[in-house]
Amino acid sequence: MRQLSLLTLVFSILFAVFFLLLIFFRIPFPLYPLMSYQDVFDLLTPLVLIPVYWLLFKYAAKDESHQAEEIAFMVLAAVWVLGHGMHLAANSINNLAEGFAKKQVLDFTGTDIYTLTYFLDEHLSHYLWHAGILGLAALLIYREWGRPAEIKTTWWATIIAGFIYGFTSFCIFLEGQTVPLGLPFTIIIILLTLIWGRKKLAQQPVLGFFFVACLVAAGLFAGWGLYWGGFPQFSEVGLI
Repeated sequence: MRQLSLLTLVFSILFAVFFLLLIFFRIPFPLYPLMSYQDVFDLLTPLVLIPVYWLLFKYAAKDESHQAEEIAFMVLAAVWVLGHGMHLAANSINNLAEGFAKKQVLDFTGTDIYTLTYFLDEHLSHYLWHAGILGLAALLIYREWGRPAEIKTTWWATIIAGFIYGFTSFCIFLEGQTVPLGLPFTIIIILLTLIWGRKKLAQQPVLGFFFVACLVAAGLFAGWGLYWGGFPQFSEVGLI
């Protein structure tokens, strides 16, 4: 695919839609009001994004993928989907429980049921999901780094895509309480590219995309950390 940079742009837009914009659809779903439109649309997240990951994986290198790379992709994709599925179910129940409590219909937020649901929603699912995200990103970079397809980087698309993905990544790691995963990965990719990969950027669109994204995310992490003296979630400071 000669327009690999455009594919990263499509990927970044879809990533932002499914990871950020769906939160604005917490409206009861008419066919099953206990669920929201967010829950329904979120069912599509892996069905849309995992195939795009595969296209990036396929076209990032000039030759066919090795069996070990394909197995790694399947394992990481499975972790990604496992985390997403766990989050989808637990988050839906969590939102419903908190909604009942606010309406004073039924309050079980102090029970073990809520505690377990919260752990699955806010901790385990996030770490699995985001580990899958970072693992697939690392695999894409690795595959292109060793055997690049030597496709010219289209910088206008790469920069826009990097800004969108970098902002989205910052948001999900911050609100998902997975900064201990996201921040070190971001720094590693920046250093790796600056030290050994600068000459590769012009002919490696995937590397260029993740490099720009990591620069954007690192800048946002730095600004947020300095302003708040740490990494509180958006919800903790009243922004959502």
